[in-house]
Amino acid sequence: MSSLAWRKSSFSTGDAPNCVELAADLTGTPHLRESDDPEVVISAHPAALRAFLRAAKAGEFDRLEG
Repeated sequence: MSSLAWRKSSFSTGDAPNCVELAADLTGTPHLRESDDPEVVISAHPAALRAFLRAAKAGEFDRLEG
């Protein structure tokens, strides 16, 4: 995973350690991590990540209950 070219979210500010970063490997598989814990990487199928992002943008996770 260290050879991936990580990109910070456009919502990140400066060099703050609370950024979401995204990278894709040679097969196009997306990988996500938080910059404050870069060894923990989540990999997703591209269609699953698209569905998650659509739901997040639509506000489907705004009021999650425990």
